[in-house]
Amino acid sequence: MAKKQAQPKPKGVRIRNKRARHDYHIEEVVECGIVLAGTEVKSLRAGQAKIDEAHARVRDGEVWLIGANIAPYPQAGEALNHEPTRDRKLLLHTRQIGQLQAHVRQKGKTIVPLELYFHRGWAKVQLGVAVGKRQYDKREAIRSRQQKRDMDRELRRRR
Repeated sequence: MAKKQAQPKPKGVRIRNKRARHDYHIEEVVECGIVLAGTEVKSLRAGQAKIDEAHARVRDGEVWLIGANIAPYPQAGEALNHEPTRDRKLLLHTRQIGQLQAHVRQKGKTIVPLELYFHRGWAKVQLGVAVGKRQYDKREAIRSRQQKRDMDRELRRRR
């Protein structure tokens, strides 16, 4: 019986929201498509985007990415360029939208973008259902990461 081969990771530009995993506990992750204009796609392929301050919101049965900043494409003329911080529609199945909406109705939960990347030529956003961390949670995470690093270092030294 042949072993299953792992799916290759998508190549290309990956814009990550590093603050999301630091500030939130991520409970569930969902991949979705995003509706973009032509100059936005070109700007994303050049890696000119920031999603650190962005969040997603369910509005009228649709999910929207709010606060993402995709820089204007410099080679395009001013008339052809897009607005950098406009709201962008996210593409999800109705069932997935319902699940996200049920999560967000619970107190303290929000939807944050974790990554923005291209997969098979399509722009994708990885959304996470998140609960905010308290200050002591952040300190505990840093402490456990440091302890794991020290243990790994000691094991390598003993080998």
